[in-house]
Amino acid sequence: MTTVQKILNILTNIAADDLAETWDNVGLLIGSPQNKVTSVLIGLDPTSQLISQALETNSELIITHHPVIFHPLKALRVDQPVGRIIGTALKGNLNIIGCHTNLDSASGGVSDVLAKSLGVVGAKPLVPGTACDNSCGLGRIGNLTNAIPADSFIATLAKTLRPPWLLEAGPRPKKVLRVAVCGGSCSDFAETAFEQGADVFLTAEIKHATARWAEESGLWLIDGGHFATEYPAMTALQHLLSAELKREDINIIINTACQESPLRLVTC
Repeated sequence: MTTVQKILNILTNIAADDLAETWDNVGLLIGSPQNKVTSVLIGLDPTSQLISQALETNSELIITHHPVIFHPLKALRVDQPVGRIIGTALKGNLNIIGCHTNLDSASGGVSDVLAKSLGVVGAKPLVPGTACDNSCGLGRIGNLTNAIPADSFIATLAKTLRPPWLLEAGPRPKKVLRVAVCGGSCSDFAETAFEQGADVFLTAEIKHATARWAEESGLWLIDGGHFATEYPAMTALQHLLSAELKREDINIIINTACQESPLRLVTC
């Protein structure tokens, strides 16, 4: 019998808990280590729709990137969003694991997937971690095989991530060779990317002040959206987990949920 604890142990080989930032909340957040698992559903966000999909597919275990419990709870009210999600999960005997900044930092994790999708080779952590070797850390920076025009980089980005929108700040370079990326909200690393010679830094939720700084510094910033820069890693996590389970001779179902960005572009 495969248990939640067995999956937790296997996930350690993919994204160990000690890779997570100190402020984060990862690991088993709802359920019991002893519970049986025959089917796993992987999703980016813990939503009511994801819970429903898990129940419909008889998935006893959900693995999400964003933690279902992030801020400390002072009350658990099922008439409010977070409490409703948790309450429905408990009622359905679901187990939920959060794999957040540990997956961000892990080799083969969120930013690695993002970098490889854009053709970046020789990528290294933009901000190296302290609890791992040189392959782990937040963000990635590396070079394209050949320098390309900025317009071509935008076309590759749009085709690969299919974001609902793209925002940019700072001047477009004539050619793009050195690329820095960080899936999710990482605009605080813009100066780090600039210092490491990036021609462009792709991330999400870029702050107004950071965009102004980019104008003055000459760094091309692209905001690809939080969802679009992280969601592709969920399929990658499915493949990594499936490979680890195969090595352990464990035969259970692993699915990736179909989710869409909660933000939509309004046309006037």
